[in-house]
Amino acid sequence: MPQNSVRPRSGHGVRRAARAGDTVIASNDVVVERWEREPLLQRVEQHLAVRVGPAIAVGSVNVDHFTHFGRGRIELHNDPERTGVDWVMLADGAPVALRAKMVTGREWPRLTGADLLPDLLGCAAKTDSVIGFLGGRPQVHDRLREVLAQSFPQLPEPRFWAPDRDVVDSSVGSLRIADEIRDAGVDLLAVALGKPRQEMWIQRFGALTEARVLLAFGASADFLAGEVDRAPEWMQGRGLEWAYRLRKEPRRLARRYLLEGPPAVARLIPAREVESAL
Repeated sequence: MPQNSVRPRSGHGVRRAARAGDTVIASNDVVVERWEREPLLQRVEQHLAVRVGPAIAVGSVNVDHFTHFGRGRIELHNDPERTGVDWVMLADGAPVALRAKMVTGREWPRLTGADLLPDLLGCAAKTDSVIGFLGGRPQVHDRLREVLAQSFPQLPEPRFWAPDRDVVDSSVGSLRIADEIRDAGVDLLAVALGKPRQEMWIQRFGALTEARVLLAFGASADFLAGEVDRAPEWMQGRGLEWAYRLRKEPRRLARRYLLEGPPAVARLIPAREVESAL
């Protein structure tokens, strides 16, 4: 599965080709899958409808991902038999998609959480699935309720959790939240706790929620709620969304982009193709 360890398990390849995207790359034990939008949405919709097998966890790999995960950092092993969570790691950042193209000689769709979230909510609406949001501010949740009621009126009532960080960082607190999510019957859970907290929470507690699909999509809910502006399309298309966000939130993002960014890009450079689907 697409996670941050490429070491194959006995009797298994790096990734089950039938379950992965059509091409897979790895760099410093961070794995990224190439998915076209429609096949990905079909996979998620089918998983919500059929409800068999481990939960799908969709993650976004950008440059910041290489700051936290991979060889010598947090190892995010993909072992659904043990964790009950099967990761799909997508190329979110423009540098990731560009490097993948250079390595494989193929165009790599850049699938960002902000772009995918509305489509994935559409999958939930088609399957009458209950959606939930973990993380973020209560005022963002209030706005999300309005947006979802207008855009997806057929969805069951969405559920929201906005715990304090110390609660999320506590095993007892996280177990309680997972129980509440399970009891609420949530099928698709968007987890917005920031990297690396959201990925690690999904890895450890995701299966306990019994949600069928888990999304490690960071600020995507903020964008959907209209609380945070996205960069103009011309900047997105040129891989400059980071510059737009840095200008908007310099105090919060300067360290990520200016200090941590260059070493993270260096860890992306050794990327290699590790598997192509048959």
